[in-house]
Amino acid sequence: MMILVTQKKIMSSGDGQQSQALTKPSFSEVQASALVESVFGLKVSKIQPLPSYDDQNFHVCIARTKVTTDGPNEYVLKISNTESSKTPDLIEVQSHIIMFLRAAGFPTASVCRTKGDNITSLVSVDSGSEVKSYLVRLLTYLPGRPIAEIPIGPQLLYEIGKLAAKLDKTLEKFHHPKLSSLHRENFIWNLKSVPLLEKYLFALGQNRNREIVEQVIQLFKDEVMTSLGHFRECIIHGDLNDHNILIESSKSAFGDAVYQVSGILDFDDMSYGYYVFEVAITIMYMMIESKTPIQVGGHVLAGFESVVPLTPVERGALFLLVCSRFCQSLVLAAYSCQLYPENEEYLMITAKTGWKHLQQMFDMGQRAVEEIWFETAKSYESGISM
Repeated sequence: MMILVTQKKIMSSGDGQQSQALTKPSFSEVQASALVESVFGLKVSKIQPLPSYDDQNFHVCIARTKVTTDGPNEYVLKISNTESSKTPDLIEVQSHIIMFLRAAGFPTASVCRTKGDNITSLVSVDSGSEVKSYLVRLLTYLPGRPIAEIPIGPQLLYEIGKLAAKLDKTLEKFHHPKLSSLHRENFIWNLKSVPLLEKYLFALGQNRNREIVEQVIQLFKDEVMTSLGHFRECIIHGDLNDHNILIESSKSAFGDAVYQVSGILDFDDMSYGYYVFEVAITIMYMMIESKTPIQVGGHVLAGFESVVPLTPVERGALFLLVCSRFCQSLVLAAYSCQLYPENEEYLMITAKTGWKHLQQMFDMGQRAVEEIWFETAKSYESGISM
């Protein structure tokens, strides 16, 4: 498992106020089935909840009728929490991006339209004391297993880096009248928001971990914030972790398992960012479960640079950006443990790996880690595929 699966969505709105945890929808399976029928006009044959933190997701199988003989019969019903439901422009843009990427050949879900030919519907529920509104969407269910379930070798790391770059590059052509909603300045999971972690440092106590985080935040302010004008901007996914990338396997001519990406999930953290942010975030998540974490970065970087070569300034910031994403994840995990002590055992077991990787990077130092990453990336140059 990874650091963020349980804790991440606690912090997902605005500047990370904890009230969001109280706004999770609580639709029963019967109510969710009724929503699918009334909003999307599909008859449900089977429905079951999917894991999610502050939203509600259901895996939905639809019954075949004369009207629905063609097309998919498995979907994911997404019911946004009341806070997210107040930002319909953002959710609309995210949904259009999912559709745009699918049309461009990426393995993203299809977005099912409502009976009124919209891609979202705002559903109001009167609980007696108040009326709450929830945005509802229906996406096709994607096949495959999360890459968290398999050991990830160099070739798959390269392909994931390449996929991240191709996704961002493709989104250069995306246009939408509400695109400005992706400027999410105070969004706590935006990598640019690393200085905002200072208000959560109390959750770490006084120890070496905190000292490392304080150093990373200061370096981020001194070196990254002053270099932002030199980074190339783009729309980024922002959360290409090992649970948001699905893979399917086939057998090679030699009988080995060959993996290809079959799905990209969870576009909720999309924002305007920078190419170098995307590759740094991806490297950090691919390091989490690796038995040779320091080696990971070079393979992901090589794949990314086969599509979008980084500039010297961007390359120079990569080490610190990966450290910064570790800090975001680990500090917010610790804070989440204080809010939700029932998750502490799980969060702290998985966070140990993250702290170990961050400490190892810090102990080795930027130059030594970069040498491994850049030499590994260079070894791919003879066979670069665009």
